[in-house]
Amino acid sequence: MDSAAYKSTVTAAFNRAAASYDRLGVEFFTPMGRRLIERAAPRPGDRVLDVGCGRGASLFPAAELVGPTGHVLGIDIAPAMIEEARAEAERQGATNVELQVLDGENPDLPAKSFDLVTGSYSVIFIPDAPAAMARYAKLLAENGRIAFTSPVFTDDTFPFLPPMFTDLIPQDLLRNLPAEWQPEALRRRFNSWLGKIGDLRRTMRHAGFRDVDVVDEPLHVVVDSGEAWVDWSHTQGMRLLWQHLPPAESQQLRERLIAALDALRDGDGPALLEVPVRYVTATVRH
Repeated sequence: MDSAAYKSTVTAAFNRAAASYDRLGVEFFTPMGRRLIERAAPRPGDRVLDVGCGRGASLFPAAELVGPTGHVLGIDIAPAMIEEARAEAERQGATNVELQVLDGENPDLPAKSFDLVTGSYSVIFIPDAPAAMARYAKLLAENGRIAFTSPVFTDDTFPFLPPMFTDLIPQDLLRNLPAEWQPEALRRRFNSWLGKIGDLRRTMRHAGFRDVDVVDEPLHVVVDSGEAWVDWSHTQGMRLLWQHLPPAESQQLRERLIAALDALRDGDGPALLEVPVRYVTATVRH
């Protein structure tokens, strides 16, 4: 993989999506980020690093819990995301929040300067996430903790999406994706360490962590309509698929997904999607 080109693509995609990210009628990242912080349980006065902070789904719940004596640094590779989060911090008057444009794979930050590192659905975009985990361990003070979320990766589902989408997205459409985003490439990158709990625990221990806890929970996502979900999907990671589809195939996929999701609705009511999410917490081993 050309790491620089890959990161440039991801940065551009999220820069374009920042203004509407998680803001088009489908709540996903916000409740997941809140739940991650509930599980991480930062304490008053803690110093928190939020990797791939986006618009602040984990960052602001963490800032509330660490309080005025604590500090939360949010970093993201996409400058537009940082600007959106900074505007929200100003709106909330969150004076214990700091935001910086930084590469989450190689954050240039002082050793042992944080009590907690968090990352909600962000480490999955890092080219070599296991190596990054070892770097995060060095940023943590004694007994510091890490907490992150990821999809529940399996060999028979489409990466990043609820299982139902495996049958809805024709495999021949994926030929339009760059090589590093082909399903087999994603499975090599993610399933090799995130797919099986035993592999995940070994990876985290090798990176310098102990007491690795892995919990899978369903996130119940309310979708007003198929159209609302498809519009929202252009603001998150699936944008990387949409932007590589030719117009005719993009329209065909849009119609297919809208019809399938609308079929799940109860009359004029919303559809309820159950999305499995993996929550990982661990303590640094110094």
